Amino acid sequence: MGFFADFHIHSRYSRGTSPGLEFPELARWAAIKGIGVVGSGDFTHPLWFRDMRSSFHETAPGLYALEKSHPAMHFILSAEISLIFKQGGRVRKVHLLLLAPSLAVVEKINAALGRRFNLSADGRPILGASAREVSAEILAIDDRALVIPAHIWTPWFSLLGSRSGFDSLEECFAEVTPFIHAVETGLSADPPMLARVAALQRCAFLSNSDAHSAANLGREATEFACALSYEGIARAIRENTIVRTIEFFPEQGKYHHDGHRLCGVSLAPAQTRELGGTCPVCGKPLTLGVLYRAEELADREAESPVPFTYQVPLKQVLSQVLRCGENSQKVSRRYFSLIERLGPEFTILQAAPIAAIAAEDEKLAAAIQAMRENRVRRLPGYDGVYGRITLATSDA
Repeated sequence: MGFFADFHIHSRYSRGTSPGLEFPELARWAAIKGIGVVGSGDFTHPLWFRDMRSSFHETAPGLYALEKSHPAMHFILSAEISLIFKQGGRVRKVHLLLLAPSLAVVEKINAALGRRFNLSADGRPILGASAREVSAEILAIDDRALVIPAHIWTPWFSLLGSRSGFDSLEECFAEVTPFIHAVETGLSADPPMLARVAALQRCAFLSNSDAHSAANLGREATEFACALSYEGIARAIRENTIVRTIEFFPEQGKYHHDGHRLCGVSLAPAQTRELGGTCPVCGKPLTLGVLYRAEELADREAESPVPFTYQVPLKQVLSQVLRCGENSQKVSRRYFSLIERLGPEFTILQAAPIAAIAAEDEKLAAAIQAMRENRVRRLPGYDGVYGRITLATSDA
């Protein structure tokens, strides 16, 4: 039996996150969304890790739960680290997602990193060491750990980013490259974009929410059909046997197009090339987005990309149907009413019969049908500004 997983989340100890990010809240929202395995997030932070040790009990090999949480929901031990270092004459900024097989292994990782770096400053710590060095150190502690380059295309903090990244896995990781088994698509990219880079085809493509609040769990996710255990999940990643990813329409991500936020300039890659990469308003270099970078590194056609499904979060769908704000009380009341009547959010968006949804709300059924058929209008995001996806229904 398959399950959805969302590995990349944060705690209240990370900058820019909700103060309500606690394990019970994550477990509650995972049940609402229909996600079976959720990352613990931020296992490198001393206080968050203390909470893990006092709150978690092992429910399956390498997976954990809270005493009173939903029985079908499990935590996997995860963290994101931010690496800032100089290599090849340039400052590099790369974020890595880490998965670990046990609390004992996390304790060893934290002890090793804590000898050199301040892990208590932020839930996503900044480490002054190379991706190759830190990855080798973690894998030497336990080779069951997984090191996954996070949101690999984003301009500022990623493996292949235009501002501070590399042009290949090998350039970044050197002799550690064979032990990098997966990469994360990020909100501004989708599998066909990754499939155009031949060197990435040895990796599994994973999608996660990078949630900074519990309600944002499942913006993106990965579906597995494997043993419900750390090793089952790790083997599916290493052998690239995941079922599919659940994706934002990439234009909705905030780094899809090139542009300048302060100048209100959003450009497709062809327009950027015509302008020589400079902003037509202020004349400064544009922030080159994910689509530009994917085209720049592409060396093949996107043949047989891994299975994936686009999805618009249910509250965003309801916002369009009800013509009011996504965070309004009207949307919230309708959202929880639908969850109670039809099941978890992923079930409603992916599997519920359209007729069953129509029995509750015909306009909502039409909107979800449009989403499932990818009938949308797209206003791409750029330079930190989220894009806009409008479902192409007759009354939209």
